Amino acid sequence: MSDPAETEDLEDLYETAPCGYLSIFPDARIAKANRTLADWLGAEDASSLVGKSVHEILGFGGKIAFETHLAPLLRMQGHVHEIALDLVSLSGEKLPTIANAAEKRAADGTHLFTRLTLFKAVDRRKFERSLVEARAKAEAESKAYREAALLREQFIAVLGHDIRNPLAALAAGVGLLERKEKLSAQGFAIVREMTASIERATTLVDDLLDLARGSLGAGIPVNRDSNAPLTPVLEQVVTELRRVAPGREIDVHIAIEEPVFCDRARVGQLASNLLANAITHGSDRQPIVFEAITEGDRFRLSVANAGAPIPQKVRARLFQPFFRGGSRPSRNGLGLGLYIASEIAKAHGGALEVTSNADETRFTFEMLARPPREQ
Repeated sequence: MSDPAETEDLEDLYETAPCGYLSIFPDARIAKANRTLADWLGAEDASSLVGKSVHEILGFGGKIAFETHLAPLLRMQGHVHEIALDLVSLSGEKLPTIANAAEKRAADGTHLFTRLTLFKAVDRRKFERSLVEARAKAEAESKAYREAALLREQFIAVLGHDIRNPLAALAAGVGLLERKEKLSAQGFAIVREMTASIERATTLVDDLLDLARGSLGAGIPVNRDSNAPLTPVLEQVVTELRRVAPGREIDVHIAIEEPVFCDRARVGQLASNLLANAITHGSDRQPIVFEAITEGDRFRLSVANAGAPIPQKVRARLFQPFFRGGSRPSRNGLGLGLYIASEIAKAHGGALEVTSNADETRFTFEMLARPPREQ
């Protein structure tokens, strides 16, 4: 069998290679080009390119790349790889290529030729441009989204603060009416309804402010006090919820080794949100179980209720803001209670978790009960 190298036509290999070959003199005149490159440029044949300045077949960007990048690198290191070089055909059509180049020197170091191998990069350059455009579009959309989100959250925060003042004035006025004025039975009932409405509105505003703080990245603020007891706060929360829902039974078990290193008001808010959620969504045929205990260095608070189990898909979104789950939605809130409870848990370095089955649905908050030891 003959040697495959003996049957290969080296001249044809050069002329019809799947890439362009170009050799140029040190003065930038074309010394030789192959037929493939001539076909790309729309030249009659490769010989018609010989003697022309290489700049005649380079586009504007290609000329800049040649003079400012390719030529200086060749002088310094003698070779260059993967340089974007735009050619221009005789008809004026732009032809993106990727070029590898190397210098051919004589034994005494004299620069004889610069040899370039050119690969078409039309599809590659289109892909690169599409990536750049897609990135620019994504960055613009992301910036617009961030700006809109920031404006929305700032609006919520300002609105919340501005509404608080008239609500406080209303609460003070209603309180004066109840304490100082002689009211009929109907008037007294109206004042009580107004007080309940003001309290509900205040709670909604507080929830919105907590949402704005969390969304702005500041998180819900906590002010931990390791000296004051937590038990009275939790007992007061249970008392308030019993007053709100007198027909619901709440079994309470509190066994806390005081003090607990926490923001008592915030933990009370978390407990209130969990109890309100259990009253709204749990079965009224069985008692709600409220438990707050310390075990070693851990504090655990849980609220459990009977009723239909929460589907897994719903559980995955329970702690998202404004999500209500579509099951017996409360008309007294914005769907922020569990979200805020979860954020309070995070602010304490703990976690709020939920389990739900046919027997019960239980929300459990757990954290360290004592301040971290000094290192």
